[in-house]
Amino acid sequence: MYLAIKKTGQNELIINKSRFICTISQAKNEQEANEFIKKMKKKYNDANHNCSAYIIGEHKLHQKANDDGEPSGTAGVPMLEVLKKNALTDTVCIVTRYFGGIKLGAGGLIRAYGQAVSEAIKKVGIVEIKKMQLIEVELEYAQIGLFDAKIHYDVINKTYFEKVTYTYQVDIEEVDAFIQYLIELTNNNIIYQLKDITLCEVLYNKT
Repeated sequence: MYLAIKKTGQNELIINKSRFICTISQAKNEQEANEFIKKMKKKYNDANHNCSAYIIGEHKLHQKANDDGEPSGTAGVPMLEVLKKNALTDTVCIVTRYFGGIKLGAGGLIRAYGQAVSEAIKKVGIVEIKKMQLIEVELEYAQIGLFDAKIHYDVINKTYFEKVTYTYQVDIEEVDAFIQYLIELTNNNIIYQLKDITLCEVLYNKT
């Protein structure tokens, strides 16, 4: 399981007359992240700065920050630190700045760029990316009522022929418990197959 931004979104702040527009999105690899940054820079090519940061990979192996002309360490790194603080990966953000005529100083810039990303994350939301095991279970028609009443995992597909096949989506960490429950529920009168492992997004509620 890991965390990522929910979707592509944007938030704007005005700080001492400068506009800070944070655009944030999911990115599955560095190429996607760089293409997103390039796209945003083209869209806001009249801005004073388009600073960026990203973290990629389940184990967060790929990290990059860019100040795009702001004083070194005052933009990209604070943005990256906000991504880290929220435990995000597979996430890219770019903060577009239109200078308003008032210099913020190094400390002011660090706070402004960090706040821009933080507010965008709050607005867009975070999801858990979970590894899910697809499990096909073969049922007799007489077992349908029992399974519908007793098993509360997501059924993503049902087929009805001589027998019924339910395809369940189960958290990878719960597979053994799920299979054990099937065996107990049916007195070991069950046929099942482990199929593909997929990634599933679940809304993240920070506790």
